[in-house]
Amino acid sequence: MVQNILVIGGDLRLVYLSKILAKENYNIYTYGLEKSEDIGNKSNSIEEVINKIDIVITSIPLSKDGNNVYMPYSFYELSIEELFKKIENKILISGNINNEIKSMAEKYNVNIIDLMKNEELTIYNTIATAEGTIKIAIEETNKTIYNSKVLILGFGRVGKTLADRFYGMKANVYCEARKDEDIAWINTYGYDSVNLNDLENCLSEFDIIINTIPIKVLDEKRLKKINTKCLIIDLASNPGGIDFEKANEYGIKNIHALALPGKVAPYTSAEFIKKIIDKIMKN
Repeated sequence: MVQNILVIGGDLRLVYLSKILAKENYNIYTYGLEKSEDIGNKSNSIEEVINKIDIVITSIPLSKDGNNVYMPYSFYELSIEELFKKIENKILISGNINNEIKSMAEKYNVNIIDLMKNEELTIYNTIATAEGTIKIAIEETNKTIYNSKVLILGFGRVGKTLADRFYGMKANVYCEARKDEDIAWINTYGYDSVNLNDLENCLSEFDIIINTIPIKVLDEKRLKKINTKCLIIDLASNPGGIDFEKANEYGIKNIHALALPGKVAPYTSAEFIKKIIDKIMKN
């Protein structure tokens, strides 16, 4: 059976996703993508197509300002509450949905599926995140990755993929963790381990420090220990894990690199999202 999907707003990932879905067994309607290439059936309003729609897909994240849907390819603005009113009783697929927005969705009986809670997609996204981080490291330093000393803070999904990619490029990879089992895995993979409690003792050694921890792990005290020639790349969601003001004050180059999958590999990211959409539609 042909499924009818309305895609609202979003970045290049959703532009490509619309094209990919349109080639298969889906009727695609779009709103809030006026500035993009000719894709799907562009709608002048949500109301004119909503009765035909089985499911709504919108931006990841749903919002960047907490009030409006993220629609960089649109000439217009659409508040989150206005969206929910228009798609009442529908299923909405999006990402990075906070509790306040979830409560608003319940008010309008909108059933939200948060893609960023999907473990499979989260793991796939680490690939583009790691490649984007390597791109930044190459462009923003004057040394090769080869033989550089790289510290990765946090050994979760992103940290594991980062360590694998940098290790494959012959960097000297150090991974920070707190749990004994993570330290054991770090050592098993052949990386050097750093316990969080010992972090201050080695921070001055590194050429590149990559943070994946969503709390302020690089505070003023720790930043004072870091060599000013070091590059810090923060991958943690807002507000990040670095005291950016102090890092700038101390002359340490730092980059808060958010949403890398959508920036460095939007087509591949769209393919990954499509895998998850297919499974959702089957269910």
